[in-house]
Amino acid sequence: MMTKPTCRARSRWEVFAAPLIMGVLSLIGLVSALAGDGPADWLSWVTLAVPLVAVGWAMRRRRT
Repeated sequence: MMTKPTCRARSRWEVFAAPLIMGVLSLIGLVSALAGDGPADWLSWVTLAVPLVAVGWAMRRRRT
């Protein structure tokens, strides 16, 4: 029989770190998409893909 993992209290940083980092990366991506060309376009694609990758990772993790 499997036991449930015990939950521990998390600090504010542990709770809000990932959303904060994704928000900052999204902001960088949006600004670079509007302000630049060439390498800035690549930067915007990469930084705006981070939330999509995180959602895919979370959905896959929930299924298993």
